[in-house]
Amino acid sequence: MSTDQEIKNVVLVHGAFADGSGWRGVYDNLTARGYQVAIVQNPLTSLEDDVAATTRVLDQQDGPTILVGHSWGGSVITEAGVHPNVSGLVYVSALAPDAGETTAQQYEGFAATPEFVIDVTEDGYGFLNHAKFKSGFAHDASDADAAFLRDSQVPVNMAAFATALKNAAWQDKPTWAVIATDDKAFDQAMLQHMAKRSGATITNVSTSHAVFLTQPAVVADTIATAAKDAAHAVR
Repeated sequence: MSTDQEIKNVVLVHGAFADGSGWRGVYDNLTARGYQVAIVQNPLTSLEDDVAATTRVLDQQDGPTILVGHSWGGSVITEAGVHPNVSGLVYVSALAPDAGETTAQQYEGFAATPEFVIDVTEDGYGFLNHAKFKSGFAHDASDADAAFLRDSQVPVNMAAFATALKNAAWQDKPTWAVIATDDKAFDQAMLQHMAKRSGATITNVSTSHAVFLTQPAVVADTIATAAKDAAHAVR
């Protein structure tokens, strides 16, 4: 798609085991630069529900928008990113399935991540193990920040990972990726594979899975680059 409009709208989509509050540093950085930033609060009850929550926020945007997803939020923006307001996608250590693929399939053939431990309740919802939370999710965050993330985590319906996507917005829209090279939630080869397959412009940063919290300036700079470049992109 092409547009000659300056892109000033940004929508941020959190992943599983989290909520939108972790985006505060990215939000502050971008709003200080004059961007209009909205944060989706995913219910994490199904792919369809999270896509619907994201679509409601996209509907509120007044023009071209950069859509950003962290972790599971990458699957959400891959589906929701076909929205006409979306001009570019930014994946932040995020999943990027193709149409017809499930999120769970992205793990096939890649190394296990033993420090990222999910405890599943009887009704099928997953929490990150409290004892392993910091080492698996946010090892380079302060103890206080990691504890807040741990204690405010939102459980995800594990069945969501088995839902096949109908669309892959990265097939048609310019894409960027910030990859945490010390991510303990995903095998590094898996992250690089997904980003390269999507045609993303990749930024690598030495940090944990909580890159959105620990490296907000890097994430914000990538979003700003996407906002500038997507305004003139044709793909």
